[in-house]
Amino acid sequence: MILELDNVELYFKEKRILNGIYLKAQTGEVTGILGSNGSGKSCILNIIFGTLKPKYKLIRLDNKPILKPLYQTKLVKYLPQLPIAPNSLKLKTAFKLFQVNWEEFTSHFETFTIYKNNRLRQLSGGERRVVETYLLLKSSTKIILLDEPFSHVAPLYIQTIKKLISEEKQRKIIIITDHLYRDIIDTSDNLYLIKDGNSKLITDLKMLEDFKYISQNTF
Repeated sequence: MILELDNVELYFKEKRILNGIYLKAQTGEVTGILGSNGSGKSCILNIIFGTLKPKYKLIRLDNKPILKPLYQTKLVKYLPQLPIAPNSLKLKTAFKLFQVNWEEFTSHFETFTIYKNNRLRQLSGGERRVVETYLLLKSSTKIILLDEPFSHVAPLYIQTIKKLISEEKQRKIIIITDHLYRDIIDTSDNLYLIKDGNSKLITDLKMLEDFKYISQNTF
């Protein structure tokens, strides 16, 4: 499956945020979105998901225009920066609702074994991020949008999540953004940089220096 976002023009009041955005993502690859704070990375994910309506946009799946919001289909799941599940929900219940195997989860994250009967509010912010990212990655949907999945997550857990993303991309389109740009670069097969409201396909990491997104000689 191939997803394309094209011809995006987004304004907040009179301020133009995005203009002429193009992005292509497909099953078998992770597509990473980089950009400074406020550049519009989260807006792009919301536009794809369908909860943000820009002035113009075109979304295509396998070259066919999608006219209704993707969230109204069963094709997509979105991890925003805020928690997605109720605070009072027990972990074991969340895994049942998402039809995801708890034992398989704890085989990857053994320290979570003791949390099965805990409520989500009893986890730290980073632990909750791990759980919610895993639930979406392991869901049966075809498109996964991840906004800051590594935020406040322990480095050891980040490495495990990156491995899971690499496995799940074989069956899903995965689009990811995070301020931890090294992890995005490491995880992604394709990279786009959002700069001055435009999208730039990054074919060489030196382009990130040329666009002044990272300092010279970072890599």
